[in-house]
Amino acid sequence: MDNCIFCKIVRGEIPSAQVLDADKVLALLDISPVNKGHVLVVPKEHFETMLDVPDNLLKDMILAAKKVGKGMRKGLKADGFNLSMNNFAAAGQVVFHAHLHVIPRFENDGLKHWPQKHYDEGEMDSYREKIATFL
Repeated sequence: MDNCIFCKIVRGEIPSAQVLDADKVLALLDISPVNKGHVLVVPKEHFETMLDVPDNLLKDMILAAKKVGKGMRKGLKADGFNLSMNNFAAAGQVVFHAHLHVIPRFENDGLKHWPQKHYDEGEMDSYREKIATFL
């Protein structure tokens, strides 16, 4: 994709702070981090969402994220890390090139988890069925 910022980074047209350059994936610091040290794991080939990424490449992305997480724990002395991926605009995807977020977490860093909702009586079975039908 000619105008994709991650494709431009992969091609070397835009500089980035790379922490890992593997055969099929690149891991780089996010320029707008949730916490300093926030890393994006990007496939070198363009795919818009996780649903488009071939399974073997998803494996490479997860393994790269695992390495990055280990590096964060040791190098940044992070107490933990979050792994996430936004797919489609409704889920907060801004750059339409599939990528994982690896976010270092620290005790009392001020970040909160998502608010939790609850199912009404009998509603779980309905949702389970709606999803399972299309797997």
